[in-house]
Formats: sequence, structure tokens, C-alpha cells
Amino acid sequence: MNEKQDSPNIVYRRWAPSSPRAVFLLVHGLGAHGGRWEALAEFFLTKGVLSYAIELEKTGNFRRYFSDVMRLRELAATQLPGKKIFLIGESMGAIISFILAAKNPSCFDGLILLSPAFANRVRLNVLDYLKIAISLLYNPANQIKLPFDSSMCTRDSRYRNRMDCDPLEYRSASARLLFELMIYQASARSAAPKITVPTLFLLPGDDKIANQAVSARVFGRLRVDDKALVKFPGMYHSLSVEMGRQAVFEEILRWIERRI
Repeated sequence: MNEKQDSPNIVYRRWAPSSPRAVFLLVHGLGAHGGRWEALAEFFLTKGVLSYAIELEKTGNFRRYFSDVMRLRELAATQLPGKKIFLIGESMGAIISFILAAKNPSCFDGLILLSPAFANRVRLNVLDYLKIAISLLYNPANQIKLPFDSSMCTRDSRYRNRMDCDPLEYRSASARLLFELMIYQASARSAAPKITVPTLFLLPGDDKIANQAVSARVFGRLRVDDKALVKFPGMYHSLSVEMGRQAVFEEILRWIERRI
């Protein structure tokens, strides 16, 4: 069941099987929302995995995002004591998850990154960078148009239509958030040696938004022994809603089954 719930200061979605074996904490990317995780969460619902998907506020900032995910982690640990907790992020959500796992390794039993945005492939134009710089001085909340659309996220035409009609999807972000994203992308790249939890990288072969060659290099700098990288040739950026996503879900299932 997909239940959207409010807890003190956080909003999240929850998919709960009758007898959970493990827990997923799901962190969506820029321009998305927690509902993007529906297909993955429903797949794992039948496998006995309880999923919590955080709702990151469009008007939020990284400090708030880090805090919200950790509060949701505390809630999950309280509601399901003793169950293993896997942190899963996609795109910007993967950057948030990577940094949290580096700083709080004892809080997570595994880290799974889908299409991590350690670096961008699609870029803002020079005028937009100038707008960000000026806005940071005078109006950090000023909205900047994002340089991507649904056609760059997935080849699934039905899901693209769904995204285009979804009022929770957004295609602009504040100057402050975009500036912070650039800072934390660099921070995440340098955090690779600090990762100590089992880690799985899932990389699309035709990512039009993030630079997955950089992701592969970050993976190479991981010092943790329990790590794996899987590529999905031909797939677009948003693996959780992309055509062929079943293969992504099955890869995650095989990986967690050996660690539950």
C-alpha cells in the first residue's frame, strides 16, 4: 500500500508488507518526488521489503534534506527494530545518500545508488549561471529553469506523459539549491574513501543528464571491499521508471538477498 504520511517535520510515502524482512529508505532526485519510487516499492512489497520514500521539499536545501532523511531513518529503526536498513538514492538523491552513508556508516546496512549525479552531462547555459550568481546575492529563492525534461529521463512514453501531467514534478529550482548541488557534488566525489558500508552502483548506459563516466571513477576510488557496479546498456537516466526497470529491480533483489 502506498501511504503518504506526515511525521513531525517530514513527509514520506510508505509501502508496508505484512511481515517485513528489511527496510528501504528511498531518496528521489531533483525535479522528482517520492511517487517516482512506486514501481520499485511495489516490486519489493511482494518480496517482504518495507519502503519509506522521503518527500524532499522543492523549496528546501541540502541541510534540510540530510536532516529529513536521518529523521526518517530514526523512524524506520523505531518502527522496525532489528531490521536491516538499506539507503537507496537516485540522481541527486544518490548524492544525498552517498554523503549520509559516508558520515553515518553505522546507520545503514547497505547503500544503493541509481544513476548518481556526481557530475552533470547536461549543463545550464552561461546566462543561467549568471542568474544564479546574482540571485545568491539578492534573492536566493529565485527560480532557475532546469535544463532537462521527461524525454531525457525515460524512454517509456506512458511514463513520460505521466510525468508531464504530474503537478508534483517540477522543472525549476532555486538558485540556492542549484548552487548547493554543485558544492555537494564535489563533496560527494571526495567522500568515496570514507564509504565503509556495502555499496551497489547501478549506472545507465545512455544517461543524458548525469555523467556516468565520473560515477565509474568514483566507484573505483571506493575502498570498501563489498562493492559492485552494474551497467544497463541503452537505458536512460531515471532507472526507477525507465523501460526495462524490472532488470534493475531484480539486480537490487539479488544484491540485498545476500545481505539480509
